[in-house]
Amino acid sequence: MMSETKYDSESASSNQPYHVPVLLHEAIDGLNIQPGGIYVDCTFGGGGHSREILNRLNPQGKLVAFDQDADARKNLPSDERVVFVPHNFRHLQRFLRLHKLSRVDGILADLGVSSYQLDQPERGFSTRYEAELDMRMDQRQELKAYDVLATYSEAQLHKLFEQYGEVTNSKTLARTIVQARQNSSVRTISNFKQAVSGIVKGNPNKYFAQVFQALRIEVNDEFGALRELLLQAVDVLNEGGRIAVITFHSLEDRIVKHFLKKGNFEPDESSNPFQQQAPPLFKLINKKPIQPSPQEIKNNPRSRSARLRIAEKI
Repeated sequence: MMSETKYDSESASSNQPYHVPVLLHEAIDGLNIQPGGIYVDCTFGGGGHSREILNRLNPQGKLVAFDQDADARKNLPSDERVVFVPHNFRHLQRFLRLHKLSRVDGILADLGVSSYQLDQPERGFSTRYEAELDMRMDQRQELKAYDVLATYSEAQLHKLFEQYGEVTNSKTLARTIVQARQNSSVRTISNFKQAVSGIVKGNPNKYFAQVFQALRIEVNDEFGALRELLLQAVDVLNEGGRIAVITFHSLEDRIVKHFLKKGNFEPDESSNPFQQQAPPLFKLINKKPIQPSPQEIKNNPRSRSARLRIAEKI
């Protein structure tokens, strides 16, 4: 699996703007914006998707924008219809209640790491730069990627590289890290690459992209946050309200696909064929994920792994 984060770190250009919104019109069209409605952008970032939502709202409409990265605040428009929440979208329901909003008409989540984050060397997201292995999207939290490498047991490392990065030799990688950290530091990107250079399989860029993906998912508890968001969406969406989720690797997409279709996170093979199925929570607007057009991929190569799923609350 190639680097399937929001933007591929190996093809990044430092001249790109903060964030090029992916599948912009497909996502916003899919939300079926009601001019006076209330909408949530769970990942404000550079504000591209939010600006398009605002363009379709009248003066009575409202947009709640979440982003745990402090730098995103710099991109906020001067617009009284916007409520900005500087926290992870896993706290969706809590902050909607805080702002006296119980129901919303649409939710957009553009997952992954932004172009801006990748292109800031000190954030430690990209394999292209030399920096400390940080990878925190919310820099208020304590756990860094370096801490994972320095403190997790061999079994824990094996599990996270296997499950979150689908690294082919995850067991060997885990053992190598545990051995290396006894004698030298694995704090920086160059330290880490040097420590494991002898066991890299296949294309080094692809290999380290998978490893970095696994570390980033672990540091930011991305799957836990996604599951919490999906569960809360059921409660906060009005009937007929829509959720649009853009994912950037198969692991994320699988979680979204299964929840929107089944209403839970259990794998299909574990379900009891004699158990009565719960009524569906959503109507799928697109049964197959929407992908970027060839033109969008040409204009923004970092969008190539994006997949958009849209569903309507029943």
